[in-house]
Amino acid sequence: MKARKIFSRIIFLLAFSFSANSVAFVWDNANFLWIPVALFLLANTLCGFFDGSAKGVRLHICNHGTECLIIFCISTVLSAAYHITMFAWTRGWHLILMIASAIICVLAHAVLFWNGIICVYCTSVQLGIKHRVIGIICGFIPVANLVVLHKIIKVAAEEVRFETAKKRLNAERAHLHICKTKYPILLVHGVFFRDNKLLNYWGRVPAELAANGAEVYYGEHQSAASVEASAEELAERIKGVLRESGAEKVNIIAHSKGGLDCRYAICKLGMAEHVASLTTVNTPHRGCGFAEYLLEKIPETVQNDVADKYNKAARALGDTEPDFMAAVRDLTAEKCKKLDEELKMPQGIFCASIGSVMPKPTHGKFPLNFSYPLVKYFDGANDGLVSDTSFEFGEKYTFLKPQGERGISHGDMIDLNRENIEGFDVREFYVRLVSDLRERGL
Repeated sequence: MKARKIFSRIIFLLAFSFSANSVAFVWDNANFLWIPVALFLLANTLCGFFDGSAKGVRLHICNHGTECLIIFCISTVLSAAYHITMFAWTRGWHLILMIASAIICVLAHAVLFWNGIICVYCTSVQLGIKHRVIGIICGFIPVANLVVLHKIIKVAAEEVRFETAKKRLNAERAHLHICKTKYPILLVHGVFFRDNKLLNYWGRVPAELAANGAEVYYGEHQSAASVEASAEELAERIKGVLRESGAEKVNIIAHSKGGLDCRYAICKLGMAEHVASLTTVNTPHRGCGFAEYLLEKIPETVQNDVADKYNKAARALGDTEPDFMAAVRDLTAEKCKKLDEELKMPQGIFCASIGSVMPKPTHGKFPLNFSYPLVKYFDGANDGLVSDTSFEFGEKYTFLKPQGERGISHGDMIDLNRENIEGFDVREFYVRLVSDLRERGL
């Protein structure tokens, strides 16, 4: 496959370079001009599509764009060398022809560049807003545009390689159904978010689990409410999932405050008999010290104003009784420590927890890069919202150490930004997590 890819690149590179620079070869017979034009169109339209490794329309288009940009870079160098050589060789005898050839070459490369950049901009997930904006700003700055273009090509090419490898891996192990657990998976979101089909709270994780045999459901509770109110909603949701799936129990994976909500539903609302396992992800079991500080320092009038605006927006998005302040108060260290002492999990439920930290605020996306220093001042090492001393719960605790200086944020743990983090494949992490539940007979 690699050899075929290299061969296809060489063929299209030669075809494009010849078509863009061949005017000087055909000045004696204009009837042959259709040859370079045809070769140019062929190279520009098809490059990247004969590489059979990329799976799916999006990856095909992204791969096509990447190939166009790579060929653009190489062919630009060859074109410059060609025109300089031809000018020196002919001693300027065909100056007008050389100028015409250069103009055609520039136009041809412009078409190839815009073909590639538009394809990459429209399909790459990993490129992000930052690289897109930088690419636009630096596009007309000499040298800087070359540096940025190299970065864009590198990011897009790595995305195609990584995503293609994941698709191939899932295809190879599809028959094993390694995520097909005895009981369905219930994913429970944290505070200030809702389950949304268009913008999944759990990013690409649910699709990855389903591709490996998992039966996935969502909590579907409100975005902001007290632990008790959220737990009541979740208790009803658990019953609904059991009716829908026909299962006797559920395996819960809960993120952030969702972990506290689930513990309350299990311990206080009679859901213990319906839950096979509870895995909490970056949950503040012992609360957040900085939350108490904010409640003490921010004037009550300001708190109420923020709460009113949030609650109005939440109602517009589907919440029936949002309560911003109740949710925040239940995340304080004092309230969470009290809950942690009261909510003792009953026997027969496998309980596990996961935590992660960032070493620097700059490695967290907005707004975690702003909250990180505040949390660190009050609570120490953290993931942008929750300290590492607050994560541990249950009989199995997994602490994810930073890879180099990157770290893993509160949002990274749910694939919030759909980012492929070097050293931490969040989708494969959840596949392994659910596979472990399967091996435990759950």
